[in-house]
Amino acid sequence: MQKRTFASLLVIFSVVLILSLVFTACGPGGGGAKKTVKIAWIGPLTGGNAGPGIGGRNSFELAIKEANANPNSKYTYEAVFIDDECKPEVGVQAALKAASDPEVIASVSHYCSMVAISTVDTFHNNGLADIVWGAVLPAITYGNDYKEVFRVNGTMIQQNKVHAEDMVKWGYKTVSIIHDTSDYGRGHMEYFSESAKEVGLQILSVQGVVTDQQDFTTELTKIKAEDPDVIYFGGLAPLGIPLRKQMVKLDIRSQFDGTSGIKNNSFNEALGPDAEGVISYLEGAPLEELPGGMKFKQAYEAAGYKEPPEAYGPFAYVAAQLAIEAIEKVGPDRQKVVDELATTKGKDTIIGEVTFDEYGQNIVPLVTAYVSENGQWVPLSQSSYKEGGTKELPGITFMKEKGRR
Repeated sequence: MQKRTFASLLVIFSVVLILSLVFTACGPGGGGAKKTVKIAWIGPLTGGNAGPGIGGRNSFELAIKEANANPNSKYTYEAVFIDDECKPEVGVQAALKAASDPEVIASVSHYCSMVAISTVDTFHNNGLADIVWGAVLPAITYGNDYKEVFRVNGTMIQQNKVHAEDMVKWGYKTVSIIHDTSDYGRGHMEYFSESAKEVGLQILSVQGVVTDQQDFTTELTKIKAEDPDVIYFGGLAPLGIPLRKQMVKLDIRSQFDGTSGIKNNSFNEALGPDAEGVISYLEGAPLEELPGGMKFKQAYEAAGYKEPPEAYGPFAYVAAQLAIEAIEKVGPDRQKVVDELATTKGKDTIIGEVTFDEYGQNIVPLVTAYVSENGQWVPLSQSSYKEGGTKELPGITFMKEKGRR
């Protein structure tokens, strides 16, 4: 009887030991199945802003793939892609969809400012970290005290300050402004107007247009009579394209300058030669000049993406990496991830150091001017239009013909 009892105990002990080893192997870092953690990506995948959106989505997905290929990752990451169509009401539903899934621990969200500003309450109310990857309206971070909202790219404040200063440097004296009436367009108009006044630019007129407007005859007729050195456009490419077409048709030869919203491939593709010499400003540096830009470019191409990462792809990539690193450190807990992201200081990334201030805003001092040249957006400093280059900006040629320069 004692022998049977001993044998039975030995069997039980062996089973327990084996199960213990199995469960240990299946745990984080044990080589077995890892817990799956979801991270949402929200941006425009359809409509006129799909180009930058798809570039951002691909870049985000690349970071997810790299994390899953890392044998040291504690978790398996699942990307949840949600189209916001660059429409505020759709964006709110997208944010609610992400927040309502308890397995979604963070979200990398929004290219369009009018969408991003509409969703901050949703992320705050649901305690879900929202890392903005492209929207530039300052109020997204600075207009609230929500600890859940972060942003890796810069804002339109810095963009418009540099833009106005450069206009004066090139000798422009007068400017007519057209902007869309969304939060994005109004914000750019306000910050540019402030900077223009500071540097002595004369604003001849300010005209707002709705976001789905396609006929600008009235606005451009008024501007043609004003005869400005520059037309400043605060809006996105779907509006900027017909505006520029009609400007050319009416033989308005003033320099056409736009915000970062027009800097995508669709602008050049739709306009062809009419895009030549158009200026756009963007927060950050050209991909080739980013600290990890070439490494990112090589990885992006090796992943087989057919679409370009566009201007804000690197920011979406970095936002995903920050979310992943926070989860790896504190686990898949929404509140802990929010708290961990808030401690981000001097983090080395492909876009340079990332430091979130008390508002969750990354401090990005660099702003780059781009020019459309031969169907491509080229950093102005590297283009034929640079100072001392072989080409002259259309606005400068126009001013010389008018005897203003």
